Amino acid sequence: MKEKNSILVIEDDRRLREVVRKILNQKGFVAEVAANGSDGLARAKQDQFDIALVDLKMPGIDGMDVLRSLKKLSPSTYVIIMTAFGTIDSAVEAIQLGAFHYVTKPFKTAEILIVIDRALENRDLRKKVEDLTKLTQQRHRLDDILGKSQAMQSVFQMIRRVAGTDSTVLITGKTGTGKELVARAIHNHSERKDKHFVVVNSSAIPHGLLESELFGYLKGAFTGALKDKPGFFHEANGGTLFLDEIGEVEPSTQVKLLRAIEDNHIIPVGATRGEKIDLRLIAATSRDLQKEVSNGSFRGDLYYRLNVLYIHLPELTERKEDVPLLAEHFLAKYAGSMGKSILGFAEDALALLLEYHWPGNVRELDHTIERAVLVCDSERIMPEHFPHQIRYPEEALVRNAKEQGKSLKDLEREYISMVLGKTGGNKNNAASILGIDRRTLYRKLEEYGMQ
Repeated sequence: MKEKNSILVIEDDRRLREVVRKILNQKGFVAEVAANGSDGLARAKQDQFDIALVDLKMPGIDGMDVLRSLKKLSPSTYVIIMTAFGTIDSAVEAIQLGAFHYVTKPFKTAEILIVIDRALENRDLRKKVEDLTKLTQQRHRLDDILGKSQAMQSVFQMIRRVAGTDSTVLITGKTGTGKELVARAIHNHSERKDKHFVVVNSSAIPHGLLESELFGYLKGAFTGALKDKPGFFHEANGGTLFLDEIGEVEPSTQVKLLRAIEDNHIIPVGATRGEKIDLRLIAATSRDLQKEVSNGSFRGDLYYRLNVLYIHLPELTERKEDVPLLAEHFLAKYAGSMGKSILGFAEDALALLLEYHWPGNVRELDHTIERAVLVCDSERIMPEHFPHQIRYPEEALVRNAKEQGKSLKDLEREYISMVLGKTGGNKNNAASILGIDRRTLYRKLEEYGMQ
């Protein structure tokens, strides 16, 4: 186990680099030196350094290029830029690229040691945060799904229950709630985990082509069928077939889909004989299939055949206690991939995440944190790193309604949803914010199908 912190000094001024090495060694660090950028990168490839002191202006590979290469080569190394007064703007640019800090030459011994101590404190604190995050996530995750809320813990229990069976599963939930992740988790915990997991997004396949994509076709079955092609059912044989957005399947294909599920048998388009299949079918939808069965746009017999086992994914506004957990997970993910040292969220930034109503659910939160990490130039994510609609949700709500030509009812529904999200579903508090009584709020929730 390494007891002393190691520092690499990359400086083309021989006298300065030797002075810095002597000072660092006297203070108990293991210091190595390099006379130029290429030599420094070669040393970094051979050994892992805790800190790199890099001169900004060097012949050949300059400090900025060394920084870029170091962040790819060793993302955990803290880079401190050494620069003359005249290049401070470039030093600031280097920090935006991932450097921890900079010192201006000529510098005093105390100054460089303070910056080094801050970098090491930052590293230790970051490691504690990462360890705590990992421990928390281990307790509150199932495969790639995170959630400590009671709603998500119930989903985890259901996944474990249904994984041991071979029955058809219907997963419902709004866009961005993670339906495919749940389907994948069911597959990964089933006896079919070593076989194919095939994903079909029904909404992405043009109407009229879904049947041939699902069941395959023979050469000459229709114009453009130049050779035999097996379908998704054939591809998933032995494993799991995940049909996302099942509500998009046209009625003519619904009949054949029902027959395939019930008979475990498919007939490719243009064929007179079929083949037996053995697979687990999982379907998902963001629509209200019960309502579509009632209005005749979805077959009742297929719905009941799909809905043998049922899992509903809550919207993010219904599981607000999961927002910090998810946000920290995405922060660690993107900070790591971008080589950035970000400790966490400022309190007011986290408050914005908790107040926002997240119409795009977990997917929107994911993209929001990715953007925040990209533009962040400080140790913590701040409110200004979030897009306008999160900082000013009411204003964004009205603007989007105007742009999309939404009705007053649509706007009212979205605003009620946003306020309920802010209150964590507390209807008394929501009614107070909306300026209506609780009975009126219940009536509006029923009217808009938000119960």
